[in-house]
Amino acid sequence: MIRTLITDGSGRSDFAGADVDFIQVREPGLTVRELSNCVRGLVTDSVRNSGARVLVNDRTDVAIACGAAGVHLRNGSVSPKLIRSVAPPEFVITVACHDADGVLRAEGEGSDYAVLAPAFAPLSKPQSRATLGIEALRTIASRAKIPIIALGGVTAENASLCIDAGAAGVAGISMFQIRVG
Repeated sequence: MIRTLITDGSGRSDFAGADVDFIQVREPGLTVRELSNCVRGLVTDSVRNSGARVLVNDRTDVAIACGAAGVHLRNGSVSPKLIRSVAPPEFVITVACHDADGVLRAEGEGSDYAVLAPAFAPLSKPQSRATLGIEALRTIASRAKIPIIALGGVTAENASLCIDAGAAGVAGISMFQIRVG
């Protein structure tokens, strides 16, 4: 199971020892310099300690410059095909998706993973979209050609439901912050 810790926007970067595959840096309040420093620190720490690969939200320039493993693109962001034309060969691209059409677009544009949300009601922010639920996750995952990462309201208790429904992994802010913090 792929586990993705998403940072909580607090600027915190001390995730050494987190038992995750990816650390997705979601820090909209940081300046580019602060974001770069945060990403460099995480890349250095993850290589030295946990082996987690670092992804940067929507800032391909920062991800490449800081040696991150890849980028996470918001729904409607730049095309993964464009990023592939400038990124290193092993650069990981994940795309936020909210329905089957979004997953299909992500596949067609060359994304490595589709982050499908919200599986359940989010725990770390107000709910702005209808939840997908397990059956929709199962249907979308069964048709997807790329791995699906379930996001939104995922907890230690319900993560296995997502995996049983066909998700390749789970992502979250609250789920991993509580364990690591």
